[in-house]
Amino acid sequence: MRAMKPQPGEPAPDFSLAADDGSTVTRDGLLGRRYVLYFYPKDDTAGCTAQACSMRDNFARVTDAGIQVYGVSPDSVASHVKFRDKYELPYHLLADEGHRVADAYGVWVDKTYMGRSYQGVERSSFIIGPDGRIEHVLERVKPAQHVDLIMEAIAA
Repeated sequence: MRAMKPQPGEPAPDFSLAADDGSTVTRDGLLGRRYVLYFYPKDDTAGCTAQACSMRDNFARVTDAGIQVYGVSPDSVASHVKFRDKYELPYHLLADEGHRVADAYGVWVDKTYMGRSYQGVERSSFIIGPDGRIEHVLERVKPAQHVDLIMEAIAA
């Protein structure tokens, strides 16, 4: 049974994921900080690259607002390292290879592309407060609008 997306006010689902720098990032380790987990389907694909580079180009805007950024996809740490280095991404990418965390956040969904059905990540972002609770959920994010949606949500 698929998990429902956590909603604003609810505790963020627990996670512990390997990062592109060899560290492990955990929900509990981020307590006291405000951050965004942005889930994306696949490293180095057109939409995901546009989204990652938009975040890179607006990184100061987001971090100046007190938000740390973490990208999450089912790709491996090695894939994340290549993607990060190729596009000079200034934030961590987290490897959710078994899509366990995507499941917990309700973003591992049935998808259809060119008549083929499969399961994959629904591009979504979660803004999580210093208390470990979900502040905002941004669903089915369009890559070009991602940063603006984050900024609008935290300004509200």
